[in-house]
Amino acid sequence: MLPAIFGLSGPVLTDDERAFFRDADPAGYILFGRNVESRAQLRALTDDLRALHGRMRTFICIDQEGGRVARMKPPVWAAYPPGERFDRLWDTAPASAIEAMRANAEALGLDLAEAGISVDCLPLLDVREPGAHDVIGDRALGSEPLRVAALGRATLDGLLRAGVMGVVKHMPGHGRAQADSHKELPTVTASAEELERDLRPFRRLKDAAVAMTAHVRFTAWDDQNPATHSAFVIEEIIRKQIGFDGLLLTDDLDMQALGGTVPDRAARAQAAGCDIALNCWAKMDDMVGIAQALSPMSAKTAERLERALVPTAAFDGPIDMAAQAALVDKRDKLLALVG
Repeated sequence: MLPAIFGLSGPVLTDDERAFFRDADPAGYILFGRNVESRAQLRALTDDLRALHGRMRTFICIDQEGGRVARMKPPVWAAYPPGERFDRLWDTAPASAIEAMRANAEALGLDLAEAGISVDCLPLLDVREPGAHDVIGDRALGSEPLRVAALGRATLDGLLRAGVMGVVKHMPGHGRAQADSHKELPTVTASAEELERDLRPFRRLKDAAVAMTAHVRFTAWDDQNPATHSAFVIEEIIRKQIGFDGLLLTDDLDMQALGGTVPDRAARAQAAGCDIALNCWAKMDDMVGIAQALSPMSAKTAERLERALVPTAAFDGPIDMAAQAALVDKRDKLLALVG
């Protein structure tokens, strides 16, 4: 199996994609708005991906956070609130915020499970910092580390109740970034002592099955490389200081925070210690190059991937709409405590 996750160009597999994916056998796939049209179409697409490899449990992921980051949109699917809404509720009623987040994540997860999506790139554990770039902004679960951890745990729990695995991101923290890593490399100059604050939510959720790196350079740890390409950050900070032993994905390798060709970016990430190279944009030349650049999947990565997929489940039929509506109603009544 190739230690890569690839994107798809449209709502159905092209002949070239089908042939390449069958031969390359990637660890999984990521879906975007261009791949999503209707409930029936999306389920047919994910069924097709599973059938390619004969694996019922396949890593098929999506960025379905709520708020401004949502690939499955109304009117076909419901809109979900951003993380900031639950942070505001916490100011009034912490226990209610946790329960609202758990209900929200389960309702959202039911949409994904019905579509045959096994993994959601959520929750963000980035601690929000005043004055930072708005690329995180209202997506964050707050500016207090333990609050972020508690709401992140509720998110993972809710998703799992729906049979969907969550991904904690962006390890070891994107909250201080003064630039958008989609466009340029952010450099964080905070001291190691100051960065302890950013690590706390990740330490609390170190038992998560899957995490995603940040394309951010932390001068206190490695003044040359972003976390995704830093062996020191991955081994000493993520694996040892945080204690994370789950499946570690890169953030999207197409983002301009990284230099070099996309296949080179993938190879550097693997050499630094990332388990899986994530490439979102379905450019065939890049995907072929990544397949050539990466070493075969290690036994440790294969074990982490298998562990992450064990709790996931693909539904055979439509979701229980009444049960989902009850979860949404519960969430909305709790959120209404703060207007």
